[in-house]
Amino acid sequence: MPPRLSICIATLNRAAFIGATLESLVRQASEDVEIIVVDGASTDNTADVVRAYQERCATLRYVRLAAKGGVDQDYCRAVELAQGEYVWLFTDDDIVKPDVVAEVLRAIRDGYSLVVVNAEVRSADLSRLLAASRLPFSSDRIYQATANDQDRFLAEIGSYLSFIGGVVIQRSLWAAREKTRFFGTEFVHVGVIFQSPLPGPVLVLARPRIAIRYGNAQWTARFFEIWMFKWPRLIWSFPDFSEWAKRRVTSPEPWRNPGALFLFRARGVYSEMEYRTLIEPHLGSAAARRLARLIARLPGCATNLLASLYAWVRNAGPLAVDLRLSPFDYQRCLRHSE
Repeated sequence: MPPRLSICIATLNRAAFIGATLESLVRQASEDVEIIVVDGASTDNTADVVRAYQERCATLRYVRLAAKGGVDQDYCRAVELAQGEYVWLFTDDDIVKPDVVAEVLRAIRDGYSLVVVNAEVRSADLSRLLAASRLPFSSDRIYQATANDQDRFLAEIGSYLSFIGGVVIQRSLWAAREKTRFFGTEFVHVGVIFQSPLPGPVLVLARPRIAIRYGNAQWTARFFEIWMFKWPRLIWSFPDFSEWAKRRVTSPEPWRNPGALFLFRARGVYSEMEYRTLIEPHLGSAAARRLARLIARLPGCATNLLASLYAWVRNAGPLAVDLRLSPFDYQRCLRHSE
């Protein structure tokens, strides 16, 4: 009998982390579950780590590609190899909590188009809890296949779905939808989900069952471009959802907001290079260009200190982590000045 659930992982050079991910999954594997790892031509010892877990789990399959294809393409390749009724698009460095696989298996019995699994946020070594829940509600929610509910689903869950590891989707639905035009967005799963309203209801499991390693993303060098351009462009490309719902996820051009530029400067990912290559060509007003360039030149340590005070007041744990990981971390600056 084919498995009911395929856990699909795309990976690249994550030998230091994927073992913990697989350990958390293999412990919960059963004959109803397969695990597929697609390796985008890693140059570290990822293959050795995964093959060690293959010896413990007969339903773990490992495919190493000849060349790097990109995260969107590699997840699609993993789904192509899957045999389950549902596919869980999981990450290569996070971990699941005990019994979550059984919980997901119970959830998919009811035929939802999509099941979303909530997560908590931890430090990159998983030792510190930064946010107890990525979603701001404590009981499960169901969004029906109506225009109003689908709009509400995007508004309330869209930001969380930038994290692919919480997505459990019908494999037949994934196969039927357009994917290639979302290659290169970094969020092919979001394109699949929201390119048109889903044909059936969505279940959101509110209890956090995943631990995210925050600050461990491989796209750190492209952080500014992704969150200021790629993510908003993707969200605002969906024609069947209201402006209200899309604005709840992101403004269409967040790079026009001086406050957003200030926070990205404090994170250490906005400089004159980003200004010249990404911001200046899009700003028509001379005053707006001068302000954006001024923010790009602000003293990093000072902006980091002010942004850290803002994060403390707002109790914004993930932002505080971004600021501590910044090359402008004000505490490091103070130590160096002594």
